[in-house]
Amino acid sequence: METYKLTVNGQQKEVTADPSTPLLWVLREDLKMTGTKYGCGIAACGACTVHVAGIATRSCVVPVSLIGDRPVVTIEGIGQDPVGRAVQDAWVAEDVVQCGYCQSGQIMSAVALLKKTPKPTVTNIEQSLGGNICRCGTYVRIREAIQTASQQLK
Repeated sequence: METYKLTVNGQQKEVTADPSTPLLWVLREDLKMTGTKYGCGIAACGACTVHVAGIATRSCVVPVSLIGDRPVVTIEGIGQDPVGRAVQDAWVAEDVVQCGYCQSGQIMSAVALLKKTPKPTVTNIEQSLGGNICRCGTYVRIREAIQTASQQLK
């Protein structure tokens, strides 16, 4: 066990964990931030997506020992960012959510896309979020929400 000082959603957090513990479990179990979901455990579904130093990252396969001083942003903190707020507002406006399980990962990936490509094409959206699985099949509404958020951003 080792002690790690993490910056999560702009706040300093200290946790004691085995170095191989995935960031997902540190967030959920140690920090009680349950918005980030466990889906597959092999980085295939995207439910566990968070931002590490601004990059959409599958937290189920990243050991806490590799985070270092890079800031982590989760679904609980993404609304503090103007792009994150625009995406969350668009998600509500377009009534995206059905069961909701995948939505935090979808939103985190959408924010990363819009930060890199503020005016994405449908192809950009499909390629960027292609690895995020929605078992309810709300892909059309997800795409519409990303386009709505893009239009709201200046």
